[in-house]
Amino acid sequence: MPKPINVRVTTIDSELEFAIQVSTIGKQLFDQVVRTIGLRETWFFGLQYVDSKGLTTWLKMGKKVMSQDVRKETPLLFKFRAKFYPEDVAEELVQTVTQRLVYLQVKEAILSEEVYCPPESSVLLASYAIQAKYGDYNPDVHRVGFLGKERLVPQRVEDQHRMTRDQWEERVTNWYSEHRGMLREDAMLEYLKIAQDLEMYGVNYFDIRNKKGTPLWLGIDALGLNIYEYNDRLSPKIGFPWSEIRNISFSDKKFVIKPIDKKAPDFVFMATRLRINKRILALCMGNHELYMRRRKPDTIEVQQMKAQAREEKAYRHAERAHLAREKTARSEADKARTDLEERLKQFESEAQRAMQALAIAEVQAKELEVKVEQAQAEAKMREGMRAEAEQARLEAENASARMRANVSASAEEKAAMARQTKVAEARAAEMADAVAKKDVETKALQQQLLHAKKQQASSAQALMSATSIPDMDTRQESGTADVGYDMTGGSAGASMDLMRSEESRTTQMDKSKKMRDALHSLSAQLEQAKDTGKMTQLDILHQQNLAAGRDKFKTLRTIRSGNTKSRITDFEKL
Repeated sequence: MPKPINVRVTTIDSELEFAIQVSTIGKQLFDQVVRTIGLRETWFFGLQYVDSKGLTTWLKMGKKVMSQDVRKETPLLFKFRAKFYPEDVAEELVQTVTQRLVYLQVKEAILSEEVYCPPESSVLLASYAIQAKYGDYNPDVHRVGFLGKERLVPQRVEDQHRMTRDQWEERVTNWYSEHRGMLREDAMLEYLKIAQDLEMYGVNYFDIRNKKGTPLWLGIDALGLNIYEYNDRLSPKIGFPWSEIRNISFSDKKFVIKPIDKKAPDFVFMATRLRINKRILALCMGNHELYMRRRKPDTIEVQQMKAQAREEKAYRHAERAHLAREKTARSEADKARTDLEERLKQFESEAQRAMQALAIAEVQAKELEVKVEQAQAEAKMREGMRAEAEQARLEAENASARMRANVSASAEEKAAMARQTKVAEARAAEMADAVAKKDVETKALQQQLLHAKKQQASSAQALMSATSIPDMDTRQESGTADVGYDMTGGSAGASMDLMRSEESRTTQMDKSKKMRDALHSLSAQLEQAKDTGKMTQLDILHQQNLAAGRDKFKTLRTIRSGNTKSRITDFEKL
């Protein structure tokens, strides 16, 4: 039995090892890879390798792996990459694994400057990339410097601006904080929605010549074929949608494309290398097939995948909403507990003060009770004194009466009787004044005692209030919100004409005024820090496009204007 051949396949975020036989064909190896990573949207991807000439080539599915021009090394090295790009990522990328693979590949292409991205858009894309990696922004966790090891923007953009790493991080974080509540998968999709509006997104460039021998670039992407001048790979000059093309073929270095319009001549160009023609043909065939498929009803397989994806997305959103509710409930419970602890401390403090006040009031009440008892004893004494005074007064009156009756009494007796009467009256008056004063003091002591008892009762009530916890409503709502999602799939059975619907599209920026205004503001800030001496040719071309009000889809409409014949003629004149 032949010895197995070791193969290493590197995806954008992992490395896989396989053992194949000499008879294994490309499709069998490809199927092993997609089964391993759980990928069903296989039509976007292929296996890439470097051939014996050092050129990057795609593995042919119908041929044996070992019969292709793969470098015979151990293990055999392949890259699993997106070969074809979607027209509309939101509509076409169904599985999360597909979205992640395309996202990582596009992100790498932008950061490595394979795809041109202006500075302000680079910052926005970086914020979505951070959301996809770290989830929601949390200022307590994501502090200054947490992006220190992250590649945020292309090196070209960093070099062109007099800004520190912290300043770049601050601008990215400002956008990142705006994405709170966005799922990681949704952040990847938002990244791709913006990236697909970049002029160089998903374009494969090939060095070609027209009949005049003028060096040009042929751009092949999901929407069609575009012709670029040799010094400008950003803005195509002539475009042909896939719906206009009937047949593609090549002979030696000559490439012939026959349009559907029979009045138009063949579109002919020359490739600089014979090997490249096969790659051009394969890319044209694959992109043309996908372009036509998009304009037809979805297959049963795609419909099933979309239905499953909707269910999974609804589940993720429901799970996130549930977690958010739990987080809110925990936060509210923590706040309620903190409030209770604060109120308990307040009650304890108030209780301590009330107990101290009650103790003081009790001491004062006891002192006043002693004084009242003394006053009551003195009152009894005063009653005795009042009785004595009354007795003396009566005796004086009796004596006076006797003196008046005994007019014959001697003068000495009368004088003695008069003196005794005056003394008794004076003593009675003195005792009456003392009794009156003691009555006033007694009443005052009684008022103080009454006030002290009221104060004691008030302190006791305050102590009871301070030591009793009031009723608090600690009930929490436990109801869950219903989550609805549609399983009908819309009008999947409706047929679609082969129309050039892409020409009516607008960019993601045009759809959001808020995003557009924010990007303009950011662009103005970055402009102040820009070192114009480090601008590249692509930067200059981008600035010219902005000044002229052009974007990817406006340019697309312009380069496809006129009939096929006139555009082929324009190509020949370049």
